[in-house]
Amino acid sequence: KQWYQRRVAITAGESESTPTNNHTPVIIPSTGSLNQNSYDGLTRIKNIQMIEIGKARMTPWYFSPYPQELCGLPIIYICEFCLKYLKSVKCLERHKLKCKLYHPPGNEIYRKNNISVFEIDGRKNKTYAQNLCLLAKLFLDHKTLYYDTDPFLFYVMTEYDENGLHMVGYFSKEKESSEDYNVACILTLPSHQKKGYGRLLIEFSYLLSRVEGKLGSPEKPLSDLGLLSYRSYWSNTVLEMLVSYVENSNESPPNLTILELCDRLCMKKDDVISTLQHLNLIHYYKGQYILCLNEQLIEQHRKSMSRRKVRIDPKCLQWTPKDWSKRGKW
Repeated sequence: KQWYQRRVAITAGESESTPTNNHTPVIIPSTGSLNQNSYDGLTRIKNIQMIEIGKARMTPWYFSPYPQELCGLPIIYICEFCLKYLKSVKCLERHKLKCKLYHPPGNEIYRKNNISVFEIDGRKNKTYAQNLCLLAKLFLDHKTLYYDTDPFLFYVMTEYDENGLHMVGYFSKEKESSEDYNVACILTLPSHQKKGYGRLLIEFSYLLSRVEGKLGSPEKPLSDLGLLSYRSYWSNTVLEMLVSYVENSNESPPNLTILELCDRLCMKKDDVISTLQHLNLIHYYKGQYILCLNEQLIEQHRKSMSRRKVRIDPKCLQWTPKDWSKRGKW
């Protein structure tokens, strides 16, 4: 497999919309793209009935601005490697004869067993990035950017089999983020959910932050599903660090500050504090705040971690961060 030897949640940004009122009719555009004059009410109307990508058929959850001529079709067929959208099986078969991709474009920066991650520049691979945004918008309701992909990087996670590397999910991040956000949007395809890929994507985003020497955090506000995923990851990560520190500390009692915890986890202070409060670990005692771990919580954490069969291995990352502030217009 010579092609295998060669070495991205949708991008952040809100679609600009004009609020409607009872006296303003909603006009449906003749094209698939939304622009400054589009109405927010339009984006609430699910316009695609079904998509087929690879071996999976999925029912979309939300609106996505695919071309209008595709919206009336019972199924839209999507190439699982280049993400080009087509209107029929015959079109897809003809496309497969010409499509030479067996993995996402860009650089493969991580590989362990059958899991790989590709870094895709939204400027260099604009068509792929735009198709990725359209696909992801079918399952993301809030922040989304359709066509201006230049300022973003996409990290696509794939699963390998004898037919190629198949996308299971991805996240995007800004090349230059004033708030040091390490994720703009994140998505696991519905056909691959409940398999732990969402947690892997989050773990990988924090690994990149660690290599960059920054404290990372996802862009706010998080969706309901996003908050649940991050809350679960933060809880397990914070507990894992605290349990490990207590077991290996020579101090009695162990002494660990919030800032030290942030540095060890590469998490922003607000995220660490909110997680500690969620776990009910912070208590006020004799004029100071202390962290209290009980055996029941530690046992629950160990059971949860025992079910995690796949983890990100930092040794398998082949990636050097770029200083985008010195690269002009990217």
